[in-house]
Amino acid sequence: QLYLQESGGGPVQAGESLKLSCVISGATYSKYCYAWFRQIPGKGREAVACMHADGSSSYSDSARGRFSMSKSDYARTVYLQMNNLEPEDTATYTCAVLLGYRRCRLDSSGYDFWGRGTQVSVSS
Repeated sequence: QLYLQESGGGPVQAGESLKLSCVISGATYSKYCYAWFRQIPGKGREAVACMHADGSSSYSDSARGRFSMSKSDYARTVYLQMNNLEPEDTATYTCAVLLGYRRCRLDSSGYDFWGRGTQVSVSS
């Protein structure tokens, strides 16, 4: 069992930056992939970025060039640095863990554990 807790969201203005954190606790496993998703009320969940087991990352078209994933294995924390935020980025951001795979997926199917999310609000 893993427990994921996001933090770092809040209100910002367009063009500003935020860094989200996802602290992971609980059992340890041999192979992890991580991902960040976001959801706007009334819309489906959208993948933002994911990190493969080797530490490299993949990004959605909307995130590429502005967002960056990183992690600290020591702190068991995954980060999402978001730069040049736009009002369209307003959403609840959630982290997720996929166990046992070398490659992550930019879709929500199959992820084993999820956090509860942190709200990001970007005003123009």
